Amino acid sequence: MDEFSLSGHEFIELHNLLKVTGLCSSGGTAKALIAEGRVSVDGQVELRKRCKIRSGQVVDFEGRQITLR
Repeated sequence: MDEFSLSGHEFIELHNLLKVTGLCSSGGTAKALIAEGRVSVDGQVELRKRCKIRSGQVVDFEGRQITLR
């Protein structure tokens, strides 16, 4: 499980999280994968590309988990 720090921000949008963590090569790729239902947040499939991910939430993508701090 990887951790991602919000660094003083309240949230990060899901597609941006996938991009900045290097799990997707671009925001466009991240958006497409989210739309395909390949990403889950706290155990639930998330289809909203701009879903606000906050501290304490866990994002799952292709067998990798990211916990926000």
